[in-house]
Amino acid sequence: MTGILDGKVAVVTGGGSGIGEAIARMFAGSGAKVVVSGRRPEPIERVAADISGLAVTADVASEDSVKALFKACEDAHGRLDVLVSNAGITGPVANAEDMDMAEWDETMAINVRGVILCAKHAVPMLKRQGGSIINMSSRMGLKGYPMRSPYAASKFAVIGITQSIAFEVGADGIRCNALCPGAVHGELMERVIASRSKKEGRPAEDIIKESYTDTAALGKWVEPEEVASAALFLASDAASAITGESILVDCGRA
Repeated sequence: MTGILDGKVAVVTGGGSGIGEAIARMFAGSGAKVVVSGRRPEPIERVAADISGLAVTADVASEDSVKALFKACEDAHGRLDVLVSNAGITGPVANAEDMDMAEWDETMAINVRGVILCAKHAVPMLKRQGGSIINMSSRMGLKGYPMRSPYAASKFAVIGITQSIAFEVGADGIRCNALCPGAVHGELMERVIASRSKKEGRPAEDIIKESYTDTAALGKWVEPEEVASAALFLASDAASAITGESILVDCGRA
């Protein structure tokens, strides 16, 4: 896959860790110039330095911040070919009756408003030559789970946004797809499992086996690099006839 993105420019939000970092590194290794974005400067600056990319601090829930992100891309590279809207939070782990609505609102602001704001400011740049938008949904964008209604609702919304945008921009040569990872090994899932363990009064190891690894056909976690490989495919010309799709990357979980 080396060189598959030669000459392309990509913006990756939430690019300082986890899936976003893996995507930024893989895209750069495949020839792309990558703008790495996130709310905290230190992680994105580290990743950008490693891949000769550009770090731009941005809060995707703020339109002014998102507008500045794409202006920075324009100023640095003069074009945009790929947007990966990956920035997101796990949200509260709680039953509906115990929901902290401020945490609910924050989840929607980042996971849903952030996706549409990035698309709003990316599409005019993408229209010049066509390109690819990849929105990060989740397995929970296809099926809800107990105590995860904020996250599930936000990721269902991402799929609706993706399908709508695909029809809006297809005539401009822009494809828009969603990735739906299952449980991805890393810091975010560790926090979710720790929260579940505390609320359910069960060992984390039991939750992992029962809910994640033992229920997967491949018997393992999804690794961030495996999601990145799917994103690379959708960003490339190999996916030229694929748009409006929601693609599971979940090791075949039941």
